[in-house]
Order: sequence, then C-alpha cells, then structure tokens
Amino acid sequence: MSDDLKKGLEGVIVAESELSVIDGDAGKLVYRGYTIEDLAKGASYEEVLYLLWHGHLPNRDELSEFKQAMVDARGVDDDVISTVRQLAEADENPMAALRTAVSMLSAFDPAPEDAEPTDETVNLETGRRITAKIPTIIAAFTRIRDGKEPVAPRDDLDHAANFLYMLNGEEPDDVLADVFDQALVLHADHGLNASTFSAITTASTLSDVHSAVTSAIGTLKGPLHGGANQDVMEMLKEVDAAESDPLDWVKNALDEGRRVSGFGHRVYNVKDPRAKILGERSKELGEAAGTLKWYEMSTTIEDYLMEEKGLAPNVDFYSASTYYQMGIPIDIYTPIFAMSRVGGWVAHVFEYIEDNRLIRPRARYVGKNPDETEFVPLDER
Repeated sequence: MSDDLKKGLEGVIVAESELSVIDGDAGKLVYRGYTIEDLAKGASYEEVLYLLWHGHLPNRDELSEFKQAMVDARGVDDDVISTVRQLAEADENPMAALRTAVSMLSAFDPAPEDAEPTDETVNLETGRRITAKIPTIIAAFTRIRDGKEPVAPRDDLDHAANFLYMLNGEEPDDVLADVFDQALVLHADHGLNASTFSAITTASTLSDVHSAVTSAIGTLKGPLHGGANQDVMEMLKEVDAAESDPLDWVKNALDEGRRVSGFGHRVYNVKDPRAKILGERSKELGEAAGTLKWYEMSTTIEDYLMEEKGLAPNVDFYSASTYYQMGIPIDIYTPIFAMSRVGGWVAHVFEYIEDNRLIRPRARYVGKNPDETEFVPLDER
C-alpha cells in the first residue's frame, strides 16, 4: 500500500464542523464547546438536540416549545406500524427493521414535495419528526416480537422516559429515566464516524433527510461500527454462566486469540470519557439492585486489559451492563444507539449542505491494462 493511500479515509479531513470534537489523547469529547461531562450532568437529551441543531442551549421557553414539537411528532402512521408488525413477526433483525421503517416514514411525512433539498426549515422539521418517531418504532417492534401489543406514546413524558414507558408498558422511575436520558446524551454525536459520514455522503447528492438517516442506520448496523455493546453483554453473560473468575476468563480468552469486545477505539488512545460516566451509572444501578456483579466483573476485566495490554474501554463497554440492568433486551442496544445518534446525523446533514459539495472520492486503479488483455468474442471463449 503506497504512502499516499488512506485506506478507510483514515485521518483524511473532508469537512469542517462546529458540532463536536474529540481529543483522543486527552480523552475529551466536546459538543459545540461544551464538555460531555457538563452536558451529561446538566442537560437533557432534548437540550442537547437543540444545541446540536440550533447552535446554542435553549432557554426555558425555547426548550418548552421544542419539547412540545417533539411530543407532537411521536405518533407513527398505522401503515408503518403494520409493516413493523410484519417485520417483528418474521423475526427480522432489529436494525434492519428500523432501517425499513424509517425509510417508509417518508411516504407519510407532511414536508412539501416541492421543497428545495437545502430548505433549512423543512429539513429541520423533517429531522425532528424522524428523531421523535424512532423510539416509537423501536418500542413497537420489540413488544410485537415479544408477543405484546405496542404502547402508544404519552405526551407528558420526556423523550427518554417515554421510550422506556412504551417499551415496558409502565412509567419508569426517576433513576432509570435519568440514566437512560444521560446515555442518549452521551451517544448523540461523535465527530465524523462511519454512520455520520454515510448520512452526509447521501445528503451531499441533495437527496432527502429520510434517505440520509436510512443510509446512516444501514451503516450503523454493521458490527464494526454498532453492536459492540451487545457483544460486551453477551461476553459478560458468558463469564457469568461459566462461573469463572473474570480475571481467569479474560486471560484464557486472550490466550485463545479471542477479541475482548468494548476495548480500543479508532480515535481514543485513552479511556473513552463516556465510558467513565456510564461506568459510574452502572455501579449506581447495581447498588440499587443489591448486586454489583456486572459492574465488578467489568472493572476486573478493564483493570487487567489496561495494565497488561494498554487497552482502554470505550463507551460500549459500560453501556452494556447499564442497559442490561435497566431490563433492556440485548438485541436492541444498537437501535437505541441509532435512537440517540440520529440527533448528530441530522445536525451534520444540516451543517454539510449549507456549503455543499458532492462527496466523490477516487480509487487508485491497480488492475490490468489494455495491452495485457485481448478481447475474445463470446463464441470463441
């Protein structure tokens, strides 16, 4: 591979952004100038959406109006729910089902058909509707698959609490709602990751917001991008089922050449700051439940890999046990990732098309030249 070839576009700057920045050496993540620690501690997911989409944190009146607009958009057309039902009954992959349903939303979206693809107001309203409806789709799919009927959204619950209500059929307590809201804040944006790049690549053709988000969901479905927290929880359950000491288990796994999920990151060289925050919440949930089993198992594995291999955990490592202790099914962890990250996808789409240029990279041709081949007619081959 030649020196000027950047496989996977690694390190290539393709856009300028005011949305988020990552310092992989210092372990810092910032949304529009605010540290992830401050936002996770003091801002709701709706406030972070507003920040990403409008450029500043909302005041009370702005937040109230914004939240009401999100609430008003939560309902999903019956035809879309009917399709979700068919997908759930066919045992479709949850991310594939979400991808199909989000694409179908465009058929029922009230945006003017003749709107310009760069119309900021129309795109903002469309992005808000998509973001508001994704939790309804995920909850409906999960319940139908489990032999239950969907639960309609409530208009008196925040985004995070309403999802847990639709998922479980009962209003979550304040602790669970707060932890889940914080998890959504932590996953809302993360630079120009693979799914975000897919979204802006689609948008750069002046396609629509539904297409951009659908592209992003399809990209997140891949196990090299989304799905790591699901793998982490399956691993922790394997350790638990083996009734093995976590330290012995991880040593044996490495000796067998197995990869331990939830460690290492394309950008971070130290511990992911989001992992620090979710690790604390995982511990709190364990203490509330009367068992620190999952948290202590996780920290044992983390300490060993940090000390012996220099590997630091990423956000997926602690989101796994956090979601599990909340009773969330393991196979919808990645759809929940999409439910949060759609805020960042939409924000990047808005930002990129303000100064749009079609994304069109090139590949270096390394195949045969015409003087190395001779065309032979079909009947002579």
